[in-house]
Amino acid sequence: VQLQASGGGLVRAGDSLRLSCAASGRTFNMGWFRQAPGKEREFVAAVTSDSNTFYADSVKGRFTISRDNAKNTLYLQMNSLKPDDTAVYYCAAGGLLPLTTSRNYPFWGQGTQVTVSS
Repeated sequence: VQLQASGGGLVRAGDSLRLSCAASGRTFNMGWFRQAPGKEREFVAAVTSDSNTFYADSVKGRFTISRDNAKNTLYLQMNSLKPDDTAVYYCAAGGLLPLTTSRNYPFWGQGTQVTVSS
């Protein structure tokens, strides 16, 4: 499985961004993680193969994960962005339960930078 993330950028607090992750091959459960400088990679959101979703408390109500199986693409709609959301965002595939743990995903994209200014 190969994953290609895109859609990052520099935005202001309160703005929105939509990340995309184009996949090749069967992806099963998928997720988004992020890593800020000097911090560990953390779970953001996940979606199962049958579209059940899970979110980190820090993004619940602001971010929406979705998938288009026909296009084999994963999305992350990010609204009401905050400076604390600044990080490199990674998409991942093939996740095993629990989907909140990065080591449970065997396939990773290259990451896309999201920077939120105050």
